[in-house]
Amino acid sequence: MLSKKLRLDAHEEDSSYFLGWKEYEKNAYDDVQNASGIIQMGLAENQLSFDLIEAWLASNQDAAKLTKNGESVFRELALFQDYHGLPDFKNVLVDFMAEIRRNKISFDPRKLVLMGGATSANETLMFCIADPGDAFLLPTPYYPGFDRDLKWRTGVELVPVHCSSLNGFKVTKFSLEEAYQQAQKLSLNVKGVLITNPSNPLGTTMSHDELEELITFAIAKKIHIISDEIYSGTVFDHPSFISIMEALLDRKLEETELWNRVHVVYSLSKDLGVPGFRVGMIYSNNEALVSAATKMSSFGLISSQTQYLLSKLLSDKKFTRNYMKENRKRLKARREMLVTALREAGIECLKSNAGLFCWVDMRNLLSSNTFDAEVELWKKILREAGLNVSPGASCHCSEPGWFRICFANMSEETLNVSMQRMKAFVEKTTQQCRRGGGRVTHQESGCNSRRRSLSNWVLNLCSYDSEPYR
Repeated sequence: MLSKKLRLDAHEEDSSYFLGWKEYEKNAYDDVQNASGIIQMGLAENQLSFDLIEAWLASNQDAAKLTKNGESVFRELALFQDYHGLPDFKNVLVDFMAEIRRNKISFDPRKLVLMGGATSANETLMFCIADPGDAFLLPTPYYPGFDRDLKWRTGVELVPVHCSSLNGFKVTKFSLEEAYQQAQKLSLNVKGVLITNPSNPLGTTMSHDELEELITFAIAKKIHIISDEIYSGTVFDHPSFISIMEALLDRKLEETELWNRVHVVYSLSKDLGVPGFRVGMIYSNNEALVSAATKMSSFGLISSQTQYLLSKLLSDKKFTRNYMKENRKRLKARREMLVTALREAGIECLKSNAGLFCWVDMRNLLSSNTFDAEVELWKKILREAGLNVSPGASCHCSEPGWFRICFANMSEETLNVSMQRMKAFVEKTTQQCRRGGGRVTHQESGCNSRRRSLSNWVLNLCSYDSEPYR
């Protein structure tokens, strides 16, 4: 007999976000082997600057071959390493984090906990801060994986802070208070707020005013703030990125209780494009939390070989500065490619300045202003256009019709193919379903007028054998 946790099947992977991935894996696009397959636009991965890292590795054989001055360090790295991590790696890592933040703040390596990826870092913070049944507030829309990563093993509840497209989905004092009161009605003990800054899926940075409101709110409620800043190095346009730590310093809060209740999560997966290396970290001024999290990190350590390689790479300041500058330039150009192509197809995006994706407004393609209609549109994009995009409902967006589309995990040629498919899909849909204002109806679209819930449709998709996309 397996455990109750496993049998309850509460891992939250029945959302459209994960189901789209499963359909992609059954029929993945390949420009030669499967040109009619599904193109993965639901993966926030940065593949635009691999050539820069590969060129560095070719020129730095000591790092690549695990040698030092021509002598092998394999034995040293292969033997037991404790969970504190290699000092050289932690030292260059905090310098890299500070440089991304324009050296307006500095980080102490003794307050850094190395983890096997940001997923592990966020979950560890849940274990350290909250008990099962306690709650965290999360501004919406938020990364769909949080429903699995933060809740499944910890028993923590997530309460959405509903943000609106009317102000660009900004976090407000009202939205925070509304979510807190909702948690109170549900008899939930709120332990903190978790933000992603820059935002996934919005691709925007939080303003100084938003951070001010968040800090004031946390002080008033005596709760924690977790700031997931894994996209901080992807900011390619104005306004500049402001870390939660910088905002605290601006208010001179170093000697206050809140100073020990603010925690930063970071990773090299997005900025350097190395998610397979599983490099994540927690930074906190709370000594007890750092001590506990360090002990818990033994369940998901970063290999000493990885730490050694990256310590050499990050210590090359000339390379990292050039890499970050060029990577931002490439991200901005790729974002513009996507935005321009979608606009030509009649689709607009939220103005963004960071990240590996765009928050795309497809409300004009909905058959009605409902999440049922959003599911139907997503299903058609997946089946008819052969594109796996992430619907807003999976991100807990309170308004139907928004989708996250990733642009950095594919070649320029593949992006062009995807946009040709999208344009053809929009033209076909609007020709069949257009009415006066541009929004389609069930009758004109030929869709089944019977409204179906997401959970029912999920069962259908799981058993659906995908046909080739043309």
